[in-house]
Amino acid sequence: MSVRFLAITLACCLVGCSRPGIRTINPDTVILAFGDSLTKGTGVGASDSYPAVLAGILGCMVINEGNPGERSLEGVSRLPQVLKKHEPDLVILCHGGNDFLDNGAEAEVGANLEQMIRLCKQSGADIVIVSVPKAGLVLKNASIYASVARKHNVPCEANSMRRVLSKSYLKSDYIHPNTRGYRMIAEALAEFIQAAEQ
Repeated sequence: MSVRFLAITLACCLVGCSRPGIRTINPDTVILAFGDSLTKGTGVGASDSYPAVLAGILGCMVINEGNPGERSLEGVSRLPQVLKKHEPDLVILCHGGNDFLDNGAEAEVGANLEQMIRLCKQSGADIVIVSVPKAGLVLKNASIYASVARKHNVPCEANSMRRVLSKSYLKSDYIHPNTRGYRMIAEALAEFIQAAEQ
């Protein structure tokens, strides 16, 4: 081992740097799924939305607070009342898709995500953010999600939405998953959440 590697390792230990994590999920955990139509489950019945499927996998309450058509700034305004109403232990934050469909700037989405993360932390909730891809011939995640996650030391699930929305057979329309697609998202999120538990 090099002296430089040892110095970096020691510095990380001293400042307490570690991978972002969340508290362990149990049957009493209350999870809030907060976002737009991708959270609501547009295109399928309520029982096939990703929050409903996730509740069955994790064995705890997952509250669906998806609001179709909502942009991230509107989410900032809505979130405080939702947090007060449900008092969640964990918030799954999936926002920004409508901003990108309307050619909104990544910087604006990032600022709004940061504000929502602050609100969640102030409420005492853990947070997982979900990357949403930008529209295009080839779907790619907006880089702002990973950047915001690093800045605020929260876990970021970066793959499920892009993978599902990249395949026509997993979609009910141009921008929403079908039953199989939402289930795949729920399964990926369950795996991600369980891996993030500390």
